[in-house]
Amino acid sequence: MDQQQLQTLRQMHVRQRIRPVVNQYEVRAVGPDGVPGPLLAFAQQKRLAFREQVTFYADDQRQQPVLGFKARQVIDLGATYDVTDAAGHPIGLFRKDFTRSLLRSTWHLDQPGLGVATGAERNMVVAVLRRIGDLPPWLPYHFDFTIDGQPAFSVVRKWSLRDNYQVDIHHPQLDRRLVIAMAVALDTLQSR
Repeated sequence: MDQQQLQTLRQMHVRQRIRPVVNQYEVRAVGPDGVPGPLLAFAQQKRLAFREQVTFYADDQRQQPVLGFKARQVIDLGATYDVTDAAGHPIGLFRKDFTRSLLRSTWHLDQPGLGVATGAERNMVVAVLRRIGDLPPWLPYHFDFTIDGQPAFSVVRKWSLRDNYQVDIHHPQLDRRLVIAMAVALDTLQSR
């Protein structure tokens, strides 16, 4: 799918593949019928990296990278992650707001020329329960991102034994590649 087609998407589905040692994710477009369709990206988290890094590929053969994100620092509670295209050119960045995340996980997604989308867990009760201890894997949680108080996109973890997310995009100019990176990051980085 080319960038122009990608930008028209309003909904995506992210599913983690169950693998013993590595995190892998399928990102699929969702058609008007609500059924996940073509593969948009296949992501794999780099193993044993000093800095968190996830690379997204055109398919699960991992031959053609399409984008990725990488932490700027080795260890940082409020780390910034740069998102780049296949050629390594910057698309944007995201970072965890450490202070606000003490109570309710909060992230900031920055797209040049558009501004900053701020996202937080929708449900305060679930946010507090997540801090008390491990939640059952089937319990959903939700993140809502806004730009200047207007809905930008949401990531909703579905009721499931494996990690499945529905991503709804509301802001037409928001780069879908940044949304894909953030949706996967919410799974790979949320417990850090």
